Amino acid sequence: MDMGKIDEAVAWTAFEARDRSQDGCFVGAVRTTGIYCKPSCSARRPKRENVAFFPSGAAAMAAGYRACLRCRPDEVGRDRAAVARAVDLIEAAEGPVLLADLAAAVGYAPHHFQRSFTRDLGISPAAYGRALRAKRAATHLQEDKSVTDALYDAGYAAPSRFYADAEERLGMTPSAWRDGGRGATIRFVMVDSALGPLLIAATAKGICRLTFGEGEETLRRKFPNAEIRPDDGTIAPWVKAALGQIDRPSDHQLPLDVRGTAFQEKVWGELRKIPLGQTRSYADIAAAVGQPGAVRAVGTANGSNPVSVLVPCHRVIRSDGSLGGYGGGLPNKRYLLAAEGITDDEPGLPLVE
Repeated sequence: MDMGKIDEAVAWTAFEARDRSQDGCFVGAVRTTGIYCKPSCSARRPKRENVAFFPSGAAAMAAGYRACLRCRPDEVGRDRAAVARAVDLIEAAEGPVLLADLAAAVGYAPHHFQRSFTRDLGISPAAYGRALRAKRAATHLQEDKSVTDALYDAGYAAPSRFYADAEERLGMTPSAWRDGGRGATIRFVMVDSALGPLLIAATAKGICRLTFGEGEETLRRKFPNAEIRPDDGTIAPWVKAALGQIDRPSDHQLPLDVRGTAFQEKVWGELRKIPLGQTRSYADIAAAVGQPGAVRAVGTANGSNPVSVLVPCHRVIRSDGSLGGYGGGLPNKRYLLAAEGITDDEPGLPLVE
């Protein structure tokens, strides 16, 4: 949600639903009590006509309201500053950082800080650290370092933890990452669809690529030493299900084997939470991942989505209701939205959620 201009209909929906992801994006002030609350406050909801919305607690205070003692809305900003500081500490550390040490550094009790960090970023401090080390390891491996050098340079204390993280996050062995996918098997098909030719590729773990206008050469460029094979029927059930999501979309989620930066993965995770037949703005997604100012970065993460349709980046639009961009082209975006019952009319593109 744009901090400078509040869409009151969207704000009321979030306020009424006690949407925790909107905490810090605005406050709701109750005219009859003179109190302002964060969206997730557990207090009984007042009538709509008695609620005014402000972009911050400071703005509400300037209008004569006082903070709710139950939800303490002004602490959201303090919590997010603490989380940002902790992220800096994790990224600066050479190895894992204990929760107790992080909490002490930002002035919180460990259990409270764990909740704040997980609420804002969607993962725990420990998981964030593991994701960061795995990303660093992948980078080092691609620089042609040995696995041993890469794991210690990335901050791992022992090979066992590195291999456990790599298997969970990278989708292939560390050696495969170091050597252009050597040892990994990727099966692919080129299929016709209502959106034109599609490339669908998968590892044994799940679909790793579903894109418009790409072909086998794309896979070979990304994984020059992987074993890339035309599919022999192995991934046919996934292909059929993926094609079904274009014309007959459902809430069924197919197994994926995709990896990105920690931020990209948070964005893609939020995209998969958007219900069928609904849309969200880029600002909504930025707020949901705990970084309301990162609207442009959300757009970039959307554009980096390697599995169109399955990670539904087509459900993300601009705050003014216009479609925004789409890697597969706006006609395809319109088609996918229309298949979910969401239509638009030029020139204003008012989308129905």
